[in-house]
Amino acid sequence: MEQASHKAIRTAIWLLIGVVALVLGVATAFRIGEAREREREFRAAPMCASAPVKASGCLWEQRFTVRGADLNRAEKGESPEAELTLPSGESWKVTFAQTDPVLSEMAPGDDVVGLVWHGQVVEVRDADGRRQQTSAGPLGRPEDRLGGALAGISLGLTALVGGLWPLFAPGNRRHAKAATVVRWHGVGLGAAAILTLWAQAANDWPMWAIPAIWGPLAVLLLASTVAFAVAALRGDLEDDTPSTP
Repeated sequence: MEQASHKAIRTAIWLLIGVVALVLGVATAFRIGEAREREREFRAAPMCASAPVKASGCLWEQRFTVRGADLNRAEKGESPEAELTLPSGESWKVTFAQTDPVLSEMAPGDDVVGLVWHGQVVEVRDADGRRQQTSAGPLGRPEDRLGGALAGISLGLTALVGGLWPLFAPGNRRHAKAATVVRWHGVGLGAAAILTLWAQAANDWPMWAIPAIWGPLAVLLLASTVAFAVAALRGDLEDDTPSTP
């Protein structure tokens, strides 16, 4: 009875993971086009003729003084942040996805140049000419969306298949084993998408490199899924060795 309860809880968890991952993956996929359009708009934006008095689609380079930088927010699950001040004394808080290469070198009193677009600082440049995009920056967002969509959809679909499978063959150990194979191969598909996105970003490859790399990996993982699932259904993955008294 207790074992059946554990199996039911495990199945419910996998189904929940599948639904959440699939919903997030589909939602992220719908935002790829929006992210690409925003990136194109940014690249085509002209420089402002004068300091904009309100949020504008042109680019303006604004000088700031660093008041402080908090690099330890990541330990709390939050984005690292810097507080910048205008010559007027007005304070702007800017967050980043990571600390390098500019944020980690910021010190109170340093002068930096912020690139303002649509009323937000999208990039910061230090005195040595190093640049770092802020969390509001549009560059690289289509790639992030694509990688996230591939990870979420692949994990979500396989988790749902693996979670629902045992329900159609209750008590069948071979079907349960095959479902487990499907679920964990789905985790591999999602991880492969994230690792591919990381490799693309680290090497500054074009966006098409993500499906070009992940596609063959996905085919191999799916072939492995089918092979192991068939083996599980045949009973090849069962341990027939008698236990030692």
